[in-house]
Amino acid sequence: MGKSGKVVARIRRHVRVRTKIQGTAQRPRISVYRGAKHIYAQVIDDLSGKTLVSSSSLALKGDSVGTKSDKAKAVGLEVAKLAKAVGIERVVFDRGGYLYHGRVKALAEAAREGGLLF
Repeated sequence: MGKSGKVVARIRRHVRVRTKIQGTAQRPRISVYRGAKHIYAQVIDDLSGKTLVSSSSLALKGDSVGTKSDKAKAVGLEVAKLAKAVGIERVVFDRGGYLYHGRVKALAEAAREGGLLF
């Protein structure tokens, strides 16, 4: 059984965007994955191939109650707080092939609100 058209289109968008976006030690990449129930964010240094900071709505399960967008906001604030603790202030945003609205937009705006610049 093959993948649905929506999934294939997202993967194509993601590959196209990833050819242009690369995270460095000075300006790592914040990558977003949006599942059916949860949302995940990682701050990645692509040159060394290491994840510097990560957070997800699954990890914040008890803390964030409400809609999926509320959980995305909580993840954005948490990843910003963790990144600032490690000394990261500037990042590039990788939306993972998802459209920039809804939960992805809520996470990005919350990360900006938390102090990350992108």
